Amino acid sequence: MPKDKSAADFFPKVTSFTATRRKLPHWQNPGSVYFITWRCKNPQELSNAERTITLESIRFWDRQHWLLFAAVIMPDHVHLLAQPMATPDDEYTNLGKIIKSIKSYSARQINRLRDQQGSVWQPERYDRIVRNDAEFLEKWQYIRNNPIKAGLAVHPEDYPWLYESINPIW
Repeated sequence: MPKDKSAADFFPKVTSFTATRRKLPHWQNPGSVYFITWRCKNPQELSNAERTITLESIRFWDRQHWLLFAAVIMPDHVHLLAQPMATPDDEYTNLGKIIKSIKSYSARQINRLRDQQGSVWQPERYDRIVRNDAEFLEKWQYIRNNPIKAGLAVHPEDYPWLYESINPIW
């Protein structure tokens, strides 16, 4: 980061509804909760150590730039429920910039571990604004059950790369 930029400038703020598009649409609405998914660049899978790096990267910004409610790191993709936080000026941290930071940092750490270079993650992500309490709970359960459905754990609590907030603020 250049020396003349403050940490606050690193994550641009969102003050009103915005819509952008690459291949997928990305809507941002201040104060919204999002269900987010991104995948590994094909055809690779994450090792246990790489899943740990990814989960730690996601949790790093919790309660600094977003509230992380739940996350699961699967061998080839990530799911999470999160809400960008408000600043003292009633602006919200840009979701795309948080995700870019996480993907960039985790990819550098994974590449360091692999002793290689190159993309780890696909450039796009899927994000959906969670519209109500029922959808929030449905997405949370989907995240919890993903390792079970994939045959990686018998119970959600047995899967080491599942994170659930102890005190969700929803």
